[in-house]
Amino acid sequence: MHNLLPFILAVLALLATPGPTNTLMAAAGAQRGVGRSLPLLAGELGGYAIAITVWIELVGAAAAAQPLVPVIAKLVAVAFLVWSAWKLWANAGHADLNQRGITLGRVFLTTLVNPKALVFSFAIFPHVGFMARLPYAGIFALLVIATAIGWVTLGTAAASSSAGSLTSSRIERITAGALAVFAMLLAVQTVQGMLAG
Repeated sequence: MHNLLPFILAVLALLATPGPTNTLMAAAGAQRGVGRSLPLLAGELGGYAIAITVWIELVGAAAAAQPLVPVIAKLVAVAFLVWSAWKLWANAGHADLNQRGITLGRVFLTTLVNPKALVFSFAIFPHVGFMARLPYAGIFALLVIATAIGWVTLGTAAASSSAGSLTSSRIERITAGALAVFAMLLAVQTVQGMLAG
């Protein structure tokens, strides 16, 4: 492995920025605390593993032949983020955590369509074969775990410092609003890219 430090720094910089998955992880921390949110890490790790592999191995090859493939993939991501925002908003405040929006499946699907996976795939991961990419994937997984725990802890701290003003319903509605904003930004970027191309 070469250029490991730039890879680590680039991954950390992108993982640390707010995004759809981080928003869900922080909201989960605010609702449930750190310990009960840790199982959601499996959803984030699985989502990124599949998304990055698909982007590099399949979409990258398809995009070389058909430039509309990445555009369609981004529009699907926009649609999912809008649907997630609506679902979180509609279910805000339900007593049963399993019926609310921040579940393992929701974290997995949100990460699967997270635009950051596209950046990781084409701008950060080295352009090497699948086996040569595995050590980078291992380091990436450790960095995902570390930053996700950071976002969960941040959410937990925000909820405990707000002295009860951050109710579950408010957290879910704030999260829904943030997901809607991410969807809008991705839609605008996609349309601008289409018009520029």
